[in-house]
Amino acid sequence: MEFITDSPLFGLFLSFAAFGVGTLLFNKLRTPLLNPLLFAIICCIAFVEGGLISFEKYMQDTQILADLLPVATALLAVNIYRQLKAVKKYALAIVVSCLAGSAASILCVVGLCRLFGADKAVEASLIAKSCTTPIALDISLMNGGMEGLTVIAVICTGIAGAILAPSLAKLFKIKSPVAEGLAIGTSSHVIGTTKAVEIGELQAALSGVAIGICGLITVILVALFY
Repeated sequence: MEFITDSPLFGLFLSFAAFGVGTLLFNKLRTPLLNPLLFAIICCIAFVEGGLISFEKYMQDTQILADLLPVATALLAVNIYRQLKAVKKYALAIVVSCLAGSAASILCVVGLCRLFGADKAVEASLIAKSCTTPIALDISLMNGGMEGLTVIAVICTGIAGAILAPSLAKLFKIKSPVAEGLAIGTSSHVIGTTKAVEIGELQAALSGVAIGICGLITVILVALFY
């Protein structure tokens, strides 16, 4: 068993295997609570906490996945290109929606942190939770935040968006694909956009656009705020 866990590819294999099993379960049971990414995270945490692989070795084995994250984000441009006509048509709505969503996210974090007496480091770590990970980490570290807390906040925000987006759209009777796509991208970045891809091509494109615009707006607003 140690021969397997000591392999430099064990962490990578564990991640892919857990995600694959999660995908099979999701496709069979069709429940949002069995989100493949959430399932994979829980499985990997269980292996680390169970002592089958150390956290340091797991991070070392899966560093390639972290390096490919910006590339995966950039690939969302394919959907944007296909829906370029719609993006141009709704340009004003996109900018206004992203500005409102980014401002609301920042105000919620700041308001709740001040309300519960959280220190500045926690506030700085959470303030960019709705941005994609590379942007959120830069914002956090520039303002004295904690890298680990920021990553957790971004992942939890994205998974929550991926799980709740379809249900919230039905609850609030959101039928416009434009509104749905912008809401998902603004609130839950790349992870949420994976759900938008399943919903529709227009939703995926506008969600992808929202990721970039909200990242830029958040950088500006946080710089002004701090």
